[in-house]
Parts: sequence; structure tokens; C-alpha cells
Amino acid sequence: AVGLVLLIACANVANVLLVRATVRQKEIAIRVAVGASPGRIVRQLLTESVLLATAGALVGLIFGVVGTRSILALNAVVLPRIGVNGADVGMDGRVVVFTLFLALATGVLFGLIPAVQASRLDVDSHLKESAGRTGSGFRQNKIRSLLVISELSLALFLLIGAALLIRTLVSLRAVDPGFRSENILATEVTLDPKLAKVATRDQIVQEIVRRLNSTPGVERAALTNLLPLNGDFNSLPLIVVGRPLNGAAHGFGRWMIVSTDYFDVLKIPLIRGRQFMKFDRRGAPGVTVINQSMARQFWPSSDPIGQEILIAKGLGPNFEEPPRQIIGIVSDVHDDSLDQNAAPAVFIPAEQWPGPLTVSNSMWAVVQTRAPSRSVSSAIQNELRQASGGLAVAFPASMQETVRKSVARQDFNAALMGFFALAALLLAAAGVYGLMAYSVQQRRQEIGIRLALGASRGRVRRMIVYQGMRLILIGVVGGIASAFVLSHLIESVLFGVKARDPLAFFLAPVLLSAVALFAVWLPALRASWVESHGSLALRMRSARPLLYFR
Repeated sequence: AVGLVLLIACANVANVLLVRATVRQKEIAIRVAVGASPGRIVRQLLTESVLLATAGALVGLIFGVVGTRSILALNAVVLPRIGVNGADVGMDGRVVVFTLFLALATGVLFGLIPAVQASRLDVDSHLKESAGRTGSGFRQNKIRSLLVISELSLALFLLIGAALLIRTLVSLRAVDPGFRSENILATEVTLDPKLAKVATRDQIVQEIVRRLNSTPGVERAALTNLLPLNGDFNSLPLIVVGRPLNGAAHGFGRWMIVSTDYFDVLKIPLIRGRQFMKFDRRGAPGVTVINQSMARQFWPSSDPIGQEILIAKGLGPNFEEPPRQIIGIVSDVHDDSLDQNAAPAVFIPAEQWPGPLTVSNSMWAVVQTRAPSRSVSSAIQNELRQASGGLAVAFPASMQETVRKSVARQDFNAALMGFFALAALLLAAAGVYGLMAYSVQQRRQEIGIRLALGASRGRVRRMIVYQGMRLILIGVVGGIASAFVLSHLIESVLFGVKARDPLAFFLAPVLLSAVALFAVWLPALRASWVESHGSLALRMRSARPLLYFR
């Protein structure tokens, strides 16, 4: 996107330089006439181009500092290489050198076309031209027209990409995460009895749940070792008891330790069977609840309720435990991100804590509150600190914030691509306006004659608009074609929308055409108000019968 915006900006600069070279044709012809070589003319114009690009780069560095801070302010917490609070991102010597090198390269590359064109002037014809004929008409500006068409195509390519990413973001935000996030707070707490110097982990779990449930403002509380949308899930081998085994396991699934009210707190629907009850404690028969994905994968044509599974069988003595009976099936929850389907998962009651299976001594306290309140958060933090034996506890975070952060990467991509697409759209519109305004300026005499001969102002406007719309149409067709061919480049970051989405391929060209049409309309309006009552127009009116006769 940055590269395409740079190309569009450089095409605009090249157009400006072409116009300047056209305006300066007589000056350059005089220089050549007094002995300047074509190489010297090229060097002079390239020097001006490079100085222009360098000045722009220096201003761009200033805007870059502000822009970088604005990007970091988007709170894209999941972006790689950002560092803490954006400490790893900023202006340094490498950025400055790269920017200046890029300015030098673009100044030479896009200043070369007008420089070479200016060095090949027909000196005699330009010296004989009157001072008023220093330019060329619209039809002679093929290079400038080609640059504008390229700008429009590149801008449309970016607009279509931005539309696809915005539609992806909309689709992601419409995804049901599988759990309730409103008025849900979560915080991590350490459950290591050695550090806390208190009772066993089972007792700590019970004490935490008891304290949280008695906290003012708390509806219900539960504990889990892994939080939805946190992406920190481990898979273990699973064996269905009584089923023939050809390999080491029948499959793999994620496992979670949850307390009794976990499904009620997060409003995870129960599909069949029952949830964990208070009598599902240590010493009672081992039980487990599975999600729909596991039921579909392991029992595609039968009912898993009542079946028994072995978790992590064969991974060593630390993972050995008796079979667990499946007592219920719950709805799927998005564990990693909203754009990934839920993986097979088993839930184990915290009251039947399978010590060997756990590799962490921390749990997440998930609390349903009556209303979002900072005072409730402070009370929760205080109760967790007392229940864990005085260990430090993080301030509770909202699950709505967790859901928002899960789409932070896509949000960032859409915002950044949208910004670049908007910049490209404005630059392309400026290019169209500049070309048409220059064309009108060069054709003032012709337009004045047309008006003097009786052409209506509306007809003049339509003539200019028609010529501009031809460029826009060619640019739009080129942009649609390039986007259609290259749309697979961003297919991997799309969700809920096809890379060749008809809506994106319709709305983006309509928006570009509308903006470009406005950019054409302004010069057309100016052209229709060219003064037709001047001396030339008066002479033309007086000579109109003679002209008609001829």
C-alpha cells in the first residue's frame, strides 16, 4: 500500500514536471541555441527534480514522526516487533537514510521523463513560436494522460483492498464468540500453595469462589486455567475407551480446568447432558464435558454422552489418570481468534483437579458483575489477594476488551489500508484535476472561439467532462482488472468475504468515479465561464458571417 501511494504521488510530481517542462520550452530552446548540450539540460532538470523530492522527503520525515505516533495510538497490541508501548518503533538513522535514498531515487526516476522530453525539443520551431504558444493541447498530452490513468488504476486497487479488509472487520465483529462478554471481568491469580504458604490448590479454588460470590456487586464467579480468545491452548492426545486403536491416540483435543459455575458465568449453552455439579469432587468418578467440535469429530454418527475417554495416555507416569466419563456437550467457543473455528476441547472440573496434567499454577478468575464498576474491580482484586495468601493480583480486565483485542490486528489493517486508500484517492483526484485544469488553460483560446461562435456553456462543460470521463473509465477498467488478478495476495487475511467480492468491486469504482468526476467538473465549470466578451470574442462575432461564408 505504501509503495502504491508513493507511485501515485510520484506520478503526480512527474505530471507537474512535464507541465513545467512544457511551459519552459522556449527557455530551454534558448539555452540550447546559445550552446547548452542536451546532457546539460537533462542534468539541470534532474537537479531540480531531486531538490524537489528531497525537500518533500524532509517534510515527510516530520510528518512521519507524527504519523508513527498516530499508528501506535491505534492500540494494535498484537502487532509483531512493536515492543512495549511502541519502544521498538520510531525514527532513527536507518529511517532517515532510507527516506533520503528513496527521495533521490524517485527524484531521478520520475524527473527523467520530462527531462529527456525537454532535451529533444525542436529548437527552431519553438524559437519561432509566439510567446503565447508555449503549451500543447489536451490530445498532445498523452504521457500526462497515461500517468493519470495509472494513478486512477492504482488508487482503485487500493480502494478495493481497503473495502475487502473493512468487510472482513465487519464480518469478524459479527461473529458470535460463543460466550457472554458483557459485565464479565477476568484476572489471573497464582495458586501455588508453596508461594502462598496456605492450603492445597483445591482449597484455594474453593476459597476464591466463595469469596468472590460473596463480594458486593458480583452475580457469580468461576475459575479456569485458560481464558477464551487468549490463544494459549495446549492439545493432548485423546483415546476413546473401547474403540479399536491403530495409533497412539484417536485424536487430539484442548483441555481446560473449570470450576462448577464456569459455563453459567460465560453463558456457554449446554447442548446435551448436564454441567458439572458440586458432587463432582475429588474421589467421585471422573467426569468431563466436551464441546461440539469434539463431538462431531470423534462421534460423527453416535451420541458421546456416557462414553469414556483417556486424556494424555502414554505421555508418561505424570499424565496417567483413570478414564473420564462424558456427561455433557456444550457449544463451541472461539479459543484462539474469531476467524478460526473452535478445536475439539474437553473440560475437567476444578474440584477433580488433575494435578499431573497441569503445567501452570495460575488460574483465571471469571466474574459476572451486576454492572461495570471500578469499585467492583477493586473489591475483586482484594478478595483474590486474600484468598491466594497475599500474592500479587492483576487488576481485572473486561472480557469485552478481550474480544476487542482479538480483532485488533484486523482493525489495524483495515484502518491503515483505509488511510492509504483515502490518500491514494485524493492524490488521484488531484492528478485528474491538474491534468484537466491544465488542458482547459491551454485551450482557453479555442473555448473562447467556440463560445463566440454560439456554443452554449453547457456544451463546453459536457465536452470537458466527456474527455475527462474517458480517462476515468480507462483507469477504472485497469484498476478492476489488476485487482481481479492480484486480489489473491490479501486472501489470507480475509474472513467472511471472498477476494473477488462483488460488493467491493462495485462500491470502490463507484466511489473513485464520483470523486474523479468532481475533479473533472471543476475545470469544466471554469472552462464554461471563459470570457467570451473580450477583444477576440468581439472580433469573432464581427467576422462570423465571413466565417460562415467561407
